[in-house]
Amino acid sequence: MNLRLRNAVLFLSLPLLAACAATAPAAPTTRAQTPVDTTRKPVATVPAENVTKYRPVFTLPPASSPASPAALPKPASPTVAPAGKASAPAPTGHVTAQVEQRLRDQAFTNQNVKYVSGFRVRAYLGLERDQVMSIRRQIISRYPDETDYITFKQPVYRLYVGDYVNKLDAARGLARVRQFVPRAELESMQVLLNKTP
Repeated sequence: MNLRLRNAVLFLSLPLLAACAATAPAAPTTRAQTPVDTTRKPVATVPAENVTKYRPVFTLPPASSPASPAALPKPASPTVAPAGKASAPAPTGHVTAQVEQRLRDQAFTNQNVKYVSGFRVRAYLGLERDQVMSIRRQIISRYPDETDYITFKQPVYRLYVGDYVNKLDAARGLARVRQFVPRAELESMQVLLNKTP
């Protein structure tokens, strides 16, 4: 019964589809039938800025052919066409007293910086104190120069290893720690810049 109903619906809808297809407008086949509004309109170009006053002007060497390479004229240095303004002074490489004082101030400020944005390897994140201490002992016994940090925020222990300023060093440290802890990860945080006082 269900099959007969489906066949009847399909049979009756076939003439309707044919009627719709016959009354549909034909698609345009040539480009001439497209409306004028959809064609690309020419874009007005902005006149280029005159930059000839900034271009260097070179002088041509004399037309005589030299007999030896030593007699070749030295290339002329480029001269900038006059722009109505005074030219900038040539750099001399000398540091004035004012610049020297600012450099000293900046060097003194940099000596007082203790922390910098960097990376540490998170070797452990969990609830068991014995496990974090055993991982710490394994890492310190193998790499005694690495600094370790254990933090405890109840009830979670975290073990961080190293003070890495750039990510390349941190990736190397991560590879060393993953020998002991395969799930170790990098975390960005403030790290100690100079370990020596």
